Amino acid sequence: LYKNRNAIERSFCRIKDFRRIATRYDKLSRNFLAAVQLTATVCYRL
Repeated sequence: LYKNRNAIERSFCRIKDFRRIATRYDKLSRNFLAAVQLTATVCYRL
């Protein structure tokens, strides 16, 4: 578990770089979850 900690922390940092996720503009949780999933997909592709 500890070996993967650095990769996980970097992933969260990349996700939080997106302004929409960091400030949470969405009022509904399902919209926020969809934005997080889309952001994670984009970060995974980079």
